[in-house]
Amino acid sequence: MNMNKRHEVKKVSFENNHMRLEVDGKEYVFDLRDVSSRLLEASMEERMRFEISPSGYGIHWPLIDEDLSIDGLLGVGHKPSGARLRSQHKA
Repeated sequence: MNMNKRHEVKKVSFENNHMRLEVDGKEYVFDLRDVSSRLLEASMEERMRFEISPSGYGIHWPLIDEDLSIDGLLGVGHKPSGARLRSQHKA
């Protein structure tokens, strides 16, 4: 069984109605209105209580029962809805 990571998620943070992720060495900013009404309406405590899957496939927020796939957020296989690439490489 191959246990290679799908993605390397290094950072998850929130600022106002935006979620910032560092994935595979790149930083992305998502408008929560575009990706999750549950996260948009959640308190900062609920937003900050998350679990990144060991495979790097997704992120789970147990307090609000929300799951987001990294591929879905990054638009792998389809056009991304609310992502903006902030920087190409981490300094």
